[in-house]
Amino acid sequence: MSDNAFHIRLAEDDDDFILGLVPRFVDFTLPAWRRRHECIEGIRRDLSRQLDEQPSNSYVFIAENDEGERVGFIHLQKTQDYFNGRANCHISDLAVVPRHEGQGVGKALIEHAEDWAREHQCQMVTLAVFPGNERARALYEAAGYSLDLLRLAKPTH
Repeated sequence: MSDNAFHIRLAEDDDDFILGLVPRFVDFTLPAWRRRHECIEGIRRDLSRQLDEQPSNSYVFIAENDEGERVGFIHLQKTQDYFNGRANCHISDLAVVPRHEGQGVGKALIEHAEDWAREHQCQMVTLAVFPGNERARALYEAAGYSLDLLRLAKPTH
């Protein structure tokens, strides 16, 4: 399936679809101190807030295949670069329906984010990914993303 087989639109009444994909964000080995249920609840809480409040810097897009079936989503946030103050586009969340993996949905959503970033004068597209999320890391690296900052963590107990 080619990328142009996907229609990408702003999310409207898609909350249940989006929130239903939240478990995809922890479908791999997490760092030892992270609890799957806490991650799911935190992501669900943040996405629910974004969908309910629709802040001015937050944009959620839905990918549909050529049959009109929803196959994935991406959540973008316009941010400010910490170091130079310029506008960035941050991919906050990206998920694909499991049965549509490997069909180019993720690639199409990333390309949409990059087009959106150019249209909105963003200097860079950023994202964060757990080290154990090899599927997502491979997608991002294939799209040309590379390490910028490395966040380290150590539990206090």
